[in-house]
Amino acid sequence: MIAIGCDHGGYQLKQVVMEHLKERGLACRDFGTYSPDPCDYPGYARAVSHAVADGECEKGILICGTGIGVSIAANKVPGIRAALCHDCFSAQATREHNDANILAMGARVIGEGLALKIVDLFLDTPFSNQERHARRIRLIEESDD
Repeated sequence: MIAIGCDHGGYQLKQVVMEHLKERGLACRDFGTYSPDPCDYPGYARAVSHAVADGECEKGILICGTGIGVSIAANKVPGIRAALCHDCFSAQATREHNDANILAMGARVIGEGLALKIVDLFLDTPFSNQERHARRIRLIEESDD
């Protein structure tokens, strides 16, 4: 199950991505927003992030105007490694190297065709399991407390 959420800036692209996931036979859970009316993104990012961190959903996709706000909000949730990707190389590399579990995109930055390619690469690329990358993820996960 893929968790998906957006704010008003990402609403239209979210609709396109959800249809694409459906065409691929992938189930998704829509955490909103449910209209293009202005809203605040942190709550949607938090809901998607908790669904992924709690294991309710395998991965997440967040979309806002730039992708920046939702990625910042998502990364505040322990266990989340959200990556802002606007190109195919980054989408593939973040899965292979960072085992990112949430993809963030900016609907005002990239077009629908590129966004769907990024989604596919993010969802289809496995983590490399190389020790150097696993070590770095452990270092990221360490608490500063």
